[in-house]
Amino acid sequence: MIGTWTRLDAMARAAAIAPDREAAIALVERAHRADELSALRQRVSRLSLRNAEAAAMRIAVIAVSCGWCGLDPQAPAAREVADGAFLDLWSAIAHRIDHDQFVALPTLALHNWVPERKPRRHIPIDQLARTEVLVPIVRWAPEGQPLSRLDRLMLAATRLEAHGIWLFRLAETLAGRSPDDSSTPTALRRLVRVQHALRGQLLAEAAELTAAPATPQQRAVLGALAEQGALEPPVLQAAEAVLGIGGRRMGEGRRQMMRRHLPAQHRAWLSAMDRHCAPVRTLAHRGGPDAAVYREAQESLIALRRTYTALVQAAARPTTGPLTAAA
Repeated sequence: MIGTWTRLDAMARAAAIAPDREAAIALVERAHRADELSALRQRVSRLSLRNAEAAAMRIAVIAVSCGWCGLDPQAPAAREVADGAFLDLWSAIAHRIDHDQFVALPTLALHNWVPERKPRRHIPIDQLARTEVLVPIVRWAPEGQPLSRLDRLMLAATRLEAHGIWLFRLAETLAGRSPDDSSTPTALRRLVRVQHALRGQLLAEAAELTAAPATPQQRAVLGALAEQGALEPPVLQAAEAVLGIGGRRMGEGRRQMMRRHLPAQHRAWLSAMDRHCAPVRTLAHRGGPDAAVYREAQESLIALRRTYTALVQAAARPTTGPLTAAA
């Protein structure tokens, strides 16, 4: 980021490596007293959408470091907990990117990773994540030290989204399809293959994550995010919307809580998948080979989610062994 916004970048970097919430909150309060937050608030409307998303990522890092990840920045009660000037900046950027809340780090992780070597032309990050070594813009570990467990988890989530692009496309292929359509079982088999590949990818990254350093503050961040349902990768939510796993397991209210951290357009897309994939989900109550493929797709998604959950647990609670066989 350039100009005045470099101060927000510096604040996010400092908050990420703060020893505790109190130290992170003190950084925000100092910026408030120096009128830095109000100066940034006045410049939000001039940001391009791409830069606004970059600023949102930094606001999210600061918010979770301060323990404010469960707040609605526009709610009056939030001012009893968080710094008012910071909430004003948060709300302004949320409005700029058409997003009520954006504290879900996996959702914003794509804006925090760049290729180690600069590409010759602009390439979407989902393509870069599949082909290039990525480095974080805001590190949860001090410069010169190895990436932390939280860094490794966010990198795994970024790669999950990048490689899961095919899952989004398969979701749209299945939308509106009849369960008796000959292309439905083919799409479901491809869904199974993608989910198996994503699970293998997470398992391959588990060893590096487990060996990475972690601090009590980072584990507190992960615990708070997990409690708020803000560690749900969008790619898993897409698969659950197609296969009906999330709705049956969590209930409508819980599902909406998981989605509240996503942009409005993404939430609308998931709701559309809930409706348009309902015919495919009737396979759950049938017999025959097509129904067996559908159940295999559900089982592969459950295995993928368990592996991701085990990765989150490994990041939050240091373990001495590899990812458990239950994952």
